[in-house]
Amino acid sequence: MRRHVQALLLVLTGAGLLHACLFTGLYLRYVKEGLRPFLIISGVVILLLGLASAVLDRRVTDDAGHGHDHDHARAPRVAWLLCLPALSLLFYAPPALGAYTAARSSAKAVERPERFGPLPATAPLPMTLTDFTARVQQDRTLAVRDRTVELTGFVTPAAEGGGWFLTRIIFNCCAADSQSVKVRMYGVSAPPADTWLAVNGTWHPSGRLGTRTAEAALDVHRTRPIAPPVNSFTDDLPLTPS
Repeated sequence: MRRHVQALLLVLTGAGLLHACLFTGLYLRYVKEGLRPFLIISGVVILLLGLASAVLDRRVTDDAGHGHDHDHARAPRVAWLLCLPALSLLFYAPPALGAYTAARSSAKAVERPERFGPLPATAPLPMTLTDFTARVQQDRTLAVRDRTVELTGFVTPAAEGGGWFLTRIIFNCCAADSQSVKVRMYGVSAPPADTWLAVNGTWHPSGRLGTRTAEAALDVHRTRPIAPPVNSFTDDLPLTPS
């Protein structure tokens, strides 16, 4: 791999980072939103390094042989594979994490809040999967009993015993440290994996409500398909009211 090709690789990588951060939301598939400024800076630096390397290499070549390349150094041919991730940022981004990852990732620990406030009287009640799980397993006031709630997430088939989960994958920093929060669904056959849904239902009685024995589960009353959110690796409230 000649030096001018190495420069081209730097340019492609920098351009790919900037494309993913400035013109699309592709970077959100891999890192948290707060890291966007650092990715932009990295993309600019890599792009400028590539351009500077190309200009410097051109000057050295001209001085050495009036346009003849006397650089006989070669990198291993396998180095050409480095072009693939650079090009993928521009033309084909790898798919976002989904049901396959959620079925194999560690479960996100639901922290106990200092106190549970009263729930609004809205019906159905929009909740995040994390809040619903915390209420089911930790709220001694049993505020979610007999309440119709609305949760949103994507479908993850259950590995054992059939059934399915409504799931969210949450990034602490990036895809490498992702965790999932899942609520088991009862009463409706499993839709296709990775389908994004808004689900209305009531807590499925299993275990003692307000304790760790209670299952984070829902008796489904109604489902409707929704578009995936732009930033799908957070546990946000439902996108739209039912």
